[in-house]
Amino acid sequence: MSCVVIIPARLDSSRLPRKVLLDICGKPMIEHVYECAMKAKHIKEVYIATDSKEVLEICSIFTSNIIMTSAEHLSGTDRIAEAVKSIACDNVINVQGDEPLMDPTLIEDIALSLENFETQMVSAMHKIKTTEELKSPNAVKVTIDKNNNALYFSRSIIPHHRDEWEPLLNHHKTIPAPLTFFKHIGIYGYKKDFLLKYSKMELTYLEKIEKLEQLRVLENGFKIKMIETKYEPVGVDTIEDLQKVRKLIN
Repeated sequence: MSCVVIIPARLDSSRLPRKVLLDICGKPMIEHVYECAMKAKHIKEVYIATDSKEVLEICSIFTSNIIMTSAEHLSGTDRIAEAVKSIACDNVINVQGDEPLMDPTLIEDIALSLENFETQMVSAMHKIKTTEELKSPNAVKVTIDKNNNALYFSRSIIPHHRDEWEPLLNHHKTIPAPLTFFKHIGIYGYKKDFLLKYSKMELTYLEKIEKLEQLRVLENGFKIKMIETKYEPVGVDTIEDLQKVRKLIN
């Protein structure tokens, strides 16, 4: 099966304007993301999908694989769904444009998982280590079944801790054994046909409540295979994040 990576690149970011073009050690952020994806094995091509002529001009310096898309899209998923229509492939991986330290091995694992005939969609997770991160609504939690399929995603703590577990979480900085919680990592792999079907589904109740678009998949009765990884993403949403990434890359 042929698999491509598409990086959605929107210039109008509410928390950190123009962040995909911000300089990190002499290169725009989007170029670092592109280079990480290019290092991954089992990937046919890497594309950038954008609605910005400025992004097009700057990215044209390092790649010709740029697809212009509508400015009306509300999510990166909708953007790559439009972009993939013009690409001959079986599977597609959505790599966020604000993760310049993305692990190429994780992209490879997503690509290999999509080669399973029954797998329609794949994402990733890692174990939460601190109670601070566990309690943060900015850290999306996921709980899984015995086959590593997602049961639910939430900004709240799932599963709920009660009785003897509650004091343990309230009095420790790290997650005490035997409790295990997973944080969702925002990288997605899809069968191409499923992505096109998913992008046409109406927004669902839980998706609107939690502000998590992946819940649309579960609410419509489909499965999301979850891959556990040690990679902990360093996304860039603030100036502080940007400075941290610059130091790490340096």
